Amino acid sequence: MKTIYSIALALLIGAGLNACTPKMTFTNSTIVPSASGNVTVKKDKNKNYVINVSVSNLADPQKLDPAKSTYLVWTESKSDPVQKLGKITPSGKALQGSLRATTTSEPTDVFITAEDNTDIQYPDGRIILTTKK
Repeated sequence: MKTIYSIALALLIGAGLNACTPKMTFTNSTIVPSASGNVTVKKDKNKNYVINVSVSNLADPQKLDPAKSTYLVWTESKSDPVQKLGKITPSGKALQGSLRATTTSEPTDVFITAEDNTDIQYPDGRIILTTKK
């Protein structure tokens, strides 16, 4: 009987930890079809949301048509408009990139755009990857 309670407790703790770290996957891109990635979101002790973005096979933005100079990561939430999280730069043979950012609102969508510069407050370029279904 004690074993059953131990197993049940372990399952509940595991489910609780999994619920605290939602994982979102980027949908396939029509602009960069080989690009893929995911996003994890975790609430920290200050009740902020720590967002980790990981991508691979994200082509050099200068090789897009039309060519762009950078990729920017954005988030949307129920309470806030679109917010820029930062720049993500693919590198290495696998063209991998990552970004870690913190926001006060729980994201409902995370997306990556190709832009001409980083000094913008709202997305202007095409969406390359998105977690929106």
